[in-house]
Amino acid sequence: MPRPAANVALKVLGYIVLTVAVLVILVPLYFIVVTSFKSFQDVYSDPITFWPDPIVQENYSYVWQSSGFSSYLRNSVIITLALTVAEVTLGVMSAYAFAFLRFPGRDLLFLLVIAALMVPNEITIISNYALVASLGWRDTYLGVIVPLAGVAFGAFLMRNHFQSLPSEILEAAKMDGSGFFTTLFRVVLPMSWPTLSAFVLITVVTEWNQYLWPFLITDTPAAATLPVGLTRLQDAEGVTNWAPVMAGTVLTTLPMILIFIAMQRQMIKGLTAGAVKG
Repeated sequence: MPRPAANVALKVLGYIVLTVAVLVILVPLYFIVVTSFKSFQDVYSDPITFWPDPIVQENYSYVWQSSGFSSYLRNSVIITLALTVAEVTLGVMSAYAFAFLRFPGRDLLFLLVIAALMVPNEITIISNYALVASLGWRDTYLGVIVPLAGVAFGAFLMRNHFQSLPSEILEAAKMDGSGFFTTLFRVVLPMSWPTLSAFVLITVVTEWNQYLWPFLITDTPAAATLPVGLTRLQDAEGVTNWAPVMAGTVLTTLPMILIFIAMQRQMIKGLTAGAVKG
């Protein structure tokens, strides 16, 4: 049995590690927010300043009005919503089929889906780019959305959760005459809300932060997303004015932070569902 002194030492060590981890996360965020209110001279001052003097609120108005930020924001919202609907629909439907339908080659097909998770997206970029360019979809919403819509993660996550549901309830729904879609929407999904919420949140955050593919396939603000817009804002001048770039970063990050705060309980509950049985 560990001694009380050892327990206290371990607890103190745990708090120290936790504090360091929090600082590693919060200190960069603090400097991002502080820099977004600095003047150009203050950003490049030596030594570094830890508080803006003076506070320059015009960085935010400059980003919003002069950098095309509103267009990038509109594009990000449209593309993220479209990809979320597509990926959640495909993930739920395919997971439901893998979990409850019986057809030849089902297990082999699911193994192929799992194998797709191990293939880096960078491997398919050249072939996807050639296909999208041949279809005339460069610099369009379709060109950004279609190659990103098929993701195996949702099928894997939801299928594992569906298989953990009580079989008695599903058998009762079948005896009551519930069809394929009735069972899915009125029985399975209501019992899967925490996992489905986690899936939706992960998808929203992932697609909101997509950078490489939108950067390659777009040339103008017509379909470019916020991460791409931040890059173009950074390269707009010979010497980067980091204050507006950080202001744009704050505006880009804030919606995801608010969504995560609102849905963090559902996400944690969904990702840990079925982890403890008894």
